[in-house]
Amino acid sequence: MPGENLTRTEAAQRAESIATQSYAVDLDLTTGASTFTSTSVVRFTATPGTSTFIDLVAPSVREVVLNGRSLDPATVFADSRIALDDLAAENELRVVADCAYTNTGEGLHRFVDPADDEVYLYSQFEVPDSRRMFAVFEQPDLKATFAFTITAPTSWHVVSNQPTPQPAAHRTVTDPTGTGAGDVEVATWAFEPTPRISSYITALVAGPYVVERSELTSADGRTIPLGVFARASLAEHLDADYVFEKTRQGFEFYEKAFEQPYPFDKYDQLFVPEFNMGAMENAGCVTFTETYVFRSKVTDAIKERRVVTILHELAHMWFGDLVTMKWWNDLWLNESFAEYASTLATAEATEWTEAWTTFAAMEKSWAYRQDQLPSTHPIVATINDLEDVQVNFDGITYAKGGSVLKQLVAWVGQEEFLAGVAAYFRKHAWGNTELSDLLVELEATSGRDLGDWSRLWLETAGVNTLRPELEVDDHGRITSFRITQTAPAEHPTLRPHRLAIGFYDWQGDRLVRSRRFEIDIDGPSTNVPDVLSLDRPALILVNDDDLAYAKVRLDERSWAAALENLDAIADPLARSLVWGAAWDATRDGEAPASDYVRLVLGNIGRESESTTIRTTLAQLLLAARNYVAPARRNETLELVGDELWTLAQAAAASSDSQLQLVKYFANAACTAAHGDALGSLLDGTMTLPGLEIDADLRWEILEGLVLLGRAGTAEIDEALAADRTANGQQAAARARAAVPTADAKARAFDSVVAVDDAPNAIVRATTVGYTHVVDPSVLESGMDTYFASLDTIWAERSYHIAETLIEGLYPSPLASEALAQATRAWLASHPDAAPAMRRMLVESLAGVERALAAQAADV
Repeated sequence: MPGENLTRTEAAQRAESIATQSYAVDLDLTTGASTFTSTSVVRFTATPGTSTFIDLVAPSVREVVLNGRSLDPATVFADSRIALDDLAAENELRVVADCAYTNTGEGLHRFVDPADDEVYLYSQFEVPDSRRMFAVFEQPDLKATFAFTITAPTSWHVVSNQPTPQPAAHRTVTDPTGTGAGDVEVATWAFEPTPRISSYITALVAGPYVVERSELTSADGRTIPLGVFARASLAEHLDADYVFEKTRQGFEFYEKAFEQPYPFDKYDQLFVPEFNMGAMENAGCVTFTETYVFRSKVTDAIKERRVVTILHELAHMWFGDLVTMKWWNDLWLNESFAEYASTLATAEATEWTEAWTTFAAMEKSWAYRQDQLPSTHPIVATINDLEDVQVNFDGITYAKGGSVLKQLVAWVGQEEFLAGVAAYFRKHAWGNTELSDLLVELEATSGRDLGDWSRLWLETAGVNTLRPELEVDDHGRITSFRITQTAPAEHPTLRPHRLAIGFYDWQGDRLVRSRRFEIDIDGPSTNVPDVLSLDRPALILVNDDDLAYAKVRLDERSWAAALENLDAIADPLARSLVWGAAWDATRDGEAPASDYVRLVLGNIGRESESTTIRTTLAQLLLAARNYVAPARRNETLELVGDELWTLAQAAAASSDSQLQLVKYFANAACTAAHGDALGSLLDGTMTLPGLEIDADLRWEILEGLVLLGRAGTAEIDEALAADRTANGQQAAARARAAVPTADAKARAFDSVVAVDDAPNAIVRATTVGYTHVVDPSVLESGMDTYFASLDTIWAERSYHIAETLIEGLYPSPLASEALAQATRAWLASHPDAAPAMRRMLVESLAGVERALAAQAADV
């Protein structure tokens, strides 16, 4: 936001003139509901006589003392910076400020539990938000030690990066948290200093959390205390023993693979409310979204995703926390490594052995989607300032980067890759690095020159498409076989790929791989001599085992065989690749969306992999709602609803497939008959064997009824009265926003745009309900209001809330030329809008334009 940016040039200049040593941060959390007192003592060296600044976002600064000199806060504090002039060789800075709690998930977030009115706090600092809690040189290469001293109610647990000490200095404070309490005993916790780490991975979590404790023995013989935390009202649903089990498996896998013991003194995992992301890798104090505390039955896809997330954050303890990027242009490497490593660990160290199938179904599809937007960028993106960082938490940073690391592992070998990573950790422990530092070690262990590979894969954007071209003789033997590679005109780079080609033949009623060939390809065409003279199989799959990052097309005969017999392909990863190829062809307008709808409805009932089901059903609804020709949209949606309900009734009792089919049926319901089925499920007059209508599923079914006009405000209020929890509040906000009238949509819009006090989770839920429609025309009357509100949203909201509103309220279900024209008009009239803001609109427009092209192809 204005006044809160930091450029890479400024950061580099600051790092040249100063070096940080230590922070002593004293926080008093007993001063009310809106602010807390923050006292920072920072010690750092500097080039004598130079000037710099320290970062702070705070409503007010009481005191600034530099090397014993009192500075006037009104003079030196402005635009999130405190100016520091005439520095000495050795410096001590003291800053006392009143910092603000947030309800946006940025900085120190404050949440009041509607179930019991208890206050819970947690910090979230990545990228630039530790400055919302204390004065700090906010950039990753100015590492230091951090010693936190916290004053809070004695009934709270207080957790930070170091082990929690015994509280001391007890006293009594009246209503310390601003909730109307009387006299409350408070105490002070003085934490030991951390190792040298970056400010964005420091942490504070405080409140009456419930904790389960355990421990493990590290590779170097140390005892590592473990903790798993959740709010008191969710504690009964906390499966801490399972979380501990996955954590132990992850520790054993990583310490062996990385040849480096766990670098911190303890490992706490805390499930916190209203979290914006899946999790955050604070050193020894990892925070997770509460959606991973399962109060209702969830799909296996969500269960597996939680395991991957647990192991993703644990991988960061080495890659990101022990060794940290110098600047945010290498954010991709931080996140991509954790994506790759956590999938590898999940597949090899836990019961979720098909994790690479999940990766193909979810991460790869995300990456391909992001990489085909006008806003795509090289994996090593140009990060000029903090605003650039914010928008680059995207599918390139996580999913494409992780996919390309998988390709790199195929290129150099897994053993050589891990050996290079281990050498990297040994050489750079507690330091800051750039990409080249890792590549040096990988070249040494693999013997491969990675200069060209890095340039082609990491410094250029876009996704290639690979196609097999073959000829056979009269006896069905292959006489020629080559793989062609193409690239889009706007990103014309052709890349080297290490990939596998799979031959699949019938064994009974299953298509099973009979041969596999692993080769290097490069350029526009590569011959594959190893397959010559072999009998042509029933199915040929390029990029078997999903080693390469590329869209794949099948030859005509393989395509027909795959689509006709998709459920007969035995290997779940091979099936996922065919699902993905079919979806890519649909999105690219090469295959009609109506064909994709029929493909899904004909095969999804026999798919075994939960994430494949989840991803495919989501794509099914997008195809039916946005990609099918408008003239047949209604009949297609009715068909989808009918078939999902038929499949749900036929699914095995208590199965994952049954649960997913019911959830998506509730989401897709569009006819009176669908409403009858949902109403019967909700009131219990109809049951499905093994299906429990628990709290969360009840809300999803109710929202389906709201969409059809079969329920409204009264029913939503009644459901909320029965579920006065944070989950209930969010579900109620989403359901209210889904009421299918123009007036209700306007009220939902105003509740998060005209009023700015809603917390992040309610804002997010409202935007989801707002765009959940049966008849998209209900959004037409709000289109002008949306575009008229954008400037105000960007100017007045925090980055995360602005992003949620701008992307979430965009009326994409309209998928019309009118919406495309309105978006183009806004972009044309706002050439100087913030690049991050323009990118959001450009990406939304690209979605509409792709839908229009798909609709034309479906005609």
